[in-house]
Amino acid sequence: MKKIDIPVKQESNDLQATSSSACHGGKQRMQEAAKTAGKSEIIDQYKKDYPTGPHDQPQSMCPAFGSLRVGLRMRRTATILSGSACCVYGLTFTSHFYGGRRSVGYVPFNSETLVTGKLFEDIREAVYKQADPKKFDAVVIINLCVPTASGVPLQLLPKEINGVRIIGIDVPGFGVPTHAEAKDILAAAMLKVARSEIEVGPVAAPRVKQSDKPSLTLLGEIFPVDPVSISMMIEKMGLSVGPVVPTREWRELYQAFNCSAVAALHPFYTASVREFEAAGRTIVGSAPVGVDGTNMWLEKIGIASGIKKEKIDIAKNSVLPLIKTTLEKNKIKGSVTLSGYEGSELIVARLLIESGADVKYVGTACPKTKFSEDDYKWLVDRKVVVTYRASLENDLEAMNEYNPDIAIGTTPVVQAAKELGKPSLYFTNLISARPLMGVAGVGSIAQVINSAIANKSRFDKMKSFFGGVGEGYKAGIWEETPVDRPEFREVTRKKNARKLGSRAKESA
Repeated sequence: MKKIDIPVKQESNDLQATSSSACHGGKQRMQEAAKTAGKSEIIDQYKKDYPTGPHDQPQSMCPAFGSLRVGLRMRRTATILSGSACCVYGLTFTSHFYGGRRSVGYVPFNSETLVTGKLFEDIREAVYKQADPKKFDAVVIINLCVPTASGVPLQLLPKEINGVRIIGIDVPGFGVPTHAEAKDILAAAMLKVARSEIEVGPVAAPRVKQSDKPSLTLLGEIFPVDPVSISMMIEKMGLSVGPVVPTREWRELYQAFNCSAVAALHPFYTASVREFEAAGRTIVGSAPVGVDGTNMWLEKIGIASGIKKEKIDIAKNSVLPLIKTTLEKNKIKGSVTLSGYEGSELIVARLLIESGADVKYVGTACPKTKFSEDDYKWLVDRKVVVTYRASLENDLEAMNEYNPDIAIGTTPVVQAAKELGKPSLYFTNLISARPLMGVAGVGSIAQVINSAIANKSRFDKMKSFFGGVGEGYKAGIWEETPVDRPEFREVTRKKNARKLGSRAKESA
């Protein structure tokens, strides 16, 4: 094994500081350190692909979980993490919680190996050990915050070892806003490699025989029933459903490019879209949800795939009446605020509205892109407040302002709603993880929401029974109930104010 010497700027204070302060050094400091260490290009690209605003970064899980999840769901793919031990522990715990059922590799480091370049050699050695063509098609190595900020150069790893592809990516929390967008980073990196292999020559055929009809590639993690529903909707146009990206195995990446169009069901896969556009593929946004959504989507898919209007109309007429009838039989009665970080929030809101719900507010942690523009305009036309890059504070303020019959949101939103005695549902597990497209989506989503709203009386009874137990300074079990002493709080407040004032004068 040939050893590569990595030049290290020993005099760099930024690099030394990064290794000691780890991910507690602050976002700005970490970004500056990463640029100093040679990561300017990738940090700048992430800023273009995943713009922040109106908030700097929504509160969410570690972004790297998104990339880790994509790799763990693929057959014959090994994943190695390089980062602080606490981060790796949290990520592997989360991955197993979500059913990864696969080991995750870890390359540990300390200040010395990080600063001297030994960490890169350790990563390189780990990659060579994992690159067994009998077991793997690809080995993914993910730099977390500290190795990225310190400039650990994954781009210098071999592109392949013994026929096994080596894919190195940086997924720092200070450069990638959400775990949803981190899915895009790895998916796009794999698509780029697959596209280059296609350009060189013949590639392996899919394990499962594909339809002879022109296919539609689906972009975004969706419920397993949804591709079946979409297939039934587009078959009248002479189209078939191809792979879903992120894919479940490497060969599907080749097939993903062999399509008539790409349906960006989730609109935030910016880097993946770039790979498909480089291959000359047309991208269509939104999704076939409800009557309006399905009608518009089928029209755009048909045009993008070069289908004649007669066939497009046949496809519409075969499915729209059934969706309309199902909507009428599965009405949602009540007002809703909705928020999440999966990227499907806007299309879910459309489905809720067509099901009869009075949707007041939609918050998504993802950014605004041209592929969600149709959904955004449709919702705004119906007086829905839509907030991109929504913070937890946005979501809680909306819930308190609109006082909906049910709040659908992230874990802290659901917790806050239940404290108020308000029905609530966790978006990721109870809404996003169920069919949304076509007829199946209509019946599925109405049932769970109506059931939750109907439980309002149970919340009222529980809130009445428990009263103020567990709230305020009296929370917990006491032999003697604590006595509130507001005067002590006032004394402490004045002391802190004086300290802050003196520090401000010193710094001035």
